[in-house]
Amino acid sequence: MTIMIPAWVDGTLQPIDKLDAHERGLRHKAVSVFVMRGDEVLIQRRALGKYHTPGLWANTCCTHPFWNEAAETCALRRLDDELGITGVTPRHMGQVEYRADVGGGMTEHEVVEIFRAEATPQMTLDPKPDEVMEIRWVDRRQLAREVAENPARFTPWLRIYLDQHADLVFGAAGTP
Repeated sequence: MTIMIPAWVDGTLQPIDKLDAHERGLRHKAVSVFVMRGDEVLIQRRALGKYHTPGLWANTCCTHPFWNEAAETCALRRLDDELGITGVTPRHMGQVEYRADVGGGMTEHEVVEIFRAEATPQMTLDPKPDEVMEIRWVDRRQLAREVAENPARFTPWLRIYLDQHADLVFGAAGTP
């Protein structure tokens, strides 16, 4: 199935096949969500069938909006698609841009809308095995220590978020 995402080609935003955008390293739109429970963040280990960074730990969810899809709509869609999470209200925290080699000849060059949502008491988790192989709640300071001690276990974008954008992701108190 071809998934068309918004990417800049020759300075113009165009619908581009997601795999093509990553193979060519094109700058494209993305969304990342961090679901929090106090100081704990929900992280996921990507399914082994993912076409890049399989088996690595990432933030709660991340994806690309479809062509003409609003970022918040995309965030809600992927929370449900990947983890079965509904009934949360994502709060837009800001935008970041990064470029990272994700292996297999692919590059993420993303303009990312960052969202944070608070877990609710009635929130359920139902990870989809084709997307997520494991989930866990971890204190954000502990996560920063784990990433520093063993960065190869984590996706490049999570390492970038924690290293360069913790204040944006977690608020002013975000720096471990």
